[in-house]
Amino acid sequence: MSLDLQHYPILACANTPDELRKLPREKLRQLADELRQYLLTSVSISSGHFASGLGTVELTVALHYVYNTPFDRVIWDVGHQAYPHKIMTGRRERMTSIRQKGGLHPFPWPPESEYDTFAVGHSSTSISAALGMAIAAEKEQQGRKVVAVIGDGALTAGMAFEAMNHAGDINKDMLVVLNDNEMSISENVGALNSHLARLLTGNVFNSIREGGKKILNTVPPIKEFASRAEEHIKGMVVPGTIFEELGFNYIGPIDGHDVLGVVDTLRNMRGMKGPQILHVVTKKGKGFELAEKDPIKYHAVPKFDPTQDGLPVSKASKPSFSNIFGDWLCDMAAQDPKLMAITPAMREGSGMVRFSREFPKQYFDVAIAEQHAVTLAAGMAIDGLKPVVAIYSSFLQRAYDQLIHDVALQNLPVLFAIDRAGIVGADGPTHQGAFDISFMRCIPNMVIMTPSDEDECRQMLYTGHQYPGPAAVRYPRGSGTGITPNAQMTELEIGKGRVLREGKRVAILNFGNLVGEARQAAEQLDATLADMRFVKPLDTALIEQLAANHELLVTVEDHAIAGGAGSAVGEYLQDMGLTVKLLKVGLPDAFIMQGTQQEMYAEHQMDAAGIIAQVNKRLS
Repeated sequence: MSLDLQHYPILACANTPDELRKLPREKLRQLADELRQYLLTSVSISSGHFASGLGTVELTVALHYVYNTPFDRVIWDVGHQAYPHKIMTGRRERMTSIRQKGGLHPFPWPPESEYDTFAVGHSSTSISAALGMAIAAEKEQQGRKVVAVIGDGALTAGMAFEAMNHAGDINKDMLVVLNDNEMSISENVGALNSHLARLLTGNVFNSIREGGKKILNTVPPIKEFASRAEEHIKGMVVPGTIFEELGFNYIGPIDGHDVLGVVDTLRNMRGMKGPQILHVVTKKGKGFELAEKDPIKYHAVPKFDPTQDGLPVSKASKPSFSNIFGDWLCDMAAQDPKLMAITPAMREGSGMVRFSREFPKQYFDVAIAEQHAVTLAAGMAIDGLKPVVAIYSSFLQRAYDQLIHDVALQNLPVLFAIDRAGIVGADGPTHQGAFDISFMRCIPNMVIMTPSDEDECRQMLYTGHQYPGPAAVRYPRGSGTGITPNAQMTELEIGKGRVLREGKRVAILNFGNLVGEARQAAEQLDATLADMRFVKPLDTALIEQLAANHELLVTVEDHAIAGGAGSAVGEYLQDMGLTVKLLKVGLPDAFIMQGTQQEMYAEHQMDAAGIIAQVNKRLS
């Protein structure tokens, strides 16, 4: 497998959309084939999101061929499917650096390219952003076109329908491409629908329809009959009633892997007025058999050999924190039939596959609907159930009002199992779990726990499940320390930490998964090490004891310093008039870019060497 452009003669002539648009139409099928092969090869070298991009090759080519990008705006929802877009927009030679420190951003990112019109990474934002751009385009009066590309999965989020409801109401010119990669259509049905789509978008049909409307406007009864007849006929052949009711003109479904058919349909739709939706059917993993058969497994891949069957087996000997959560969930559900587990479309990522199979009646995947997930849990808790919301730190941000208004305000016993807390690595700034402590600790009634190892995680989950109010356990992406959790579950005393090492002058107050780095630093500095366990409530007695016996307190957390655990300690010291020096180790007031967890810890002086260097500087 090679990235030598001699193997990609057509792709070599289309490094930018301007060059692409100079290609003759008959070269587009070969271009799509070469683009798919280039994507396959580059991701096998770099690792990254895979199956989604394979499914959008033809759509990417068609969009940039028909639309005058970057003047015309194309907004990719989420961005998993945007690797072909990056290849076609001048970043081909850098694709093997994607998701790596200093390399290409994992998702569309405007500072990286003018073709990336909107920063994405979280789901279901594209239609809202596109509508905003369509409003701006109307005011500019320069003929700018706006296209949002959204997957059928992302369309499960309420925000997408909120945007469509608004767009249909104010009737702005925009196109939403629904990239449906779950449905399958036979060749005959696909050909028929492609023919209908071209017919319905063609100039002849639209001129007849618009001309007819002008004539029939003067004859209201006939106009009403004709309108109903058109809706009835389209309703029989087009599954787009819901979109029509929202005010969109629906076209499709068409075969998203027929690049010439997609080009023809987009060209016909480009001049249509008002909000349009084009339903494009694609297949995740298209062109790579293993990814087609198992698109979930091949959603994001490590470096791999495309000539071999399967992906390389992980060498990690330690279970991940997600695994620890999944095992606890099954063990707890076996004891407590009132436990209900909720996930917003992250069953695999949150370690809930086994639970979903063993306890299907206690398992609820609500799709990409974080707000609904949290209020659903509140409704369950009101009537005596014990819900557990398994959610990534950066996704909980999307349900902040529900966390405050529906759970905490009513002091309901909902446990939040917050995965991917802290640095997540390759997914970069959209996914770093840097803010959950800050936005949770200001909420009354909340209990916030930060496990330092696998057993602490298991016991804290149990503690949160037993707690009669809202509780959160935040744990990181990846594996733990390697210890085997105690099968026996023990409820921890709320708000109590523990001293792991006695030392002199310096006391390190650890909050969470950086305990290994903190321990190394403590040993080299001969410092006291305390595992604080709780951010809220703080172990104030332990803080006062450490302040009385040490010259410098050092808080360590895998989280933003602003508003984080260290800030909580500083606030308490100030409130109590304690004048001990305080050093806060954590993430700076900046969005953290992509790179491995260890690279980011080192860059921000959160590893053992960085902690030692900061302590010595402060003491000197």
